[in-house]
Amino acid sequence: MQQEAPGGEALEVWIDQDLCTGDGICAQYAPEVFELDIDGLAYVKGADEELLQSAGATTPVPLPLLADVVDSARECPGECIHVRRVGDGVEVYGPDAE
Repeated sequence: MQQEAPGGEALEVWIDQDLCTGDGICAQYAPEVFELDIDGLAYVKGADEELLQSAGATTPVPLPLLADVVDSARECPGECIHVRRVGDGVEVYGPDAE
């Protein structure tokens, strides 16, 4: 189920593994959304907690975890966490946010 951010916009998050430094800050902030794999890189998790390892895989941002996901994007040393609106694909948090 898609969750909506304040303002009614559903958000999704993805990680650019090419930029991931493997620090694990995201998994500390939001372990329900992010997890480090055996390759040392972070991935988003699907609804069934399965790691989504295909390039550019997205997962919905649960509203109760929005602040944790945003903090992950802000604190990530690799600047590889992208949060965008589902409706128009505009990045609202992360390195490409307007």
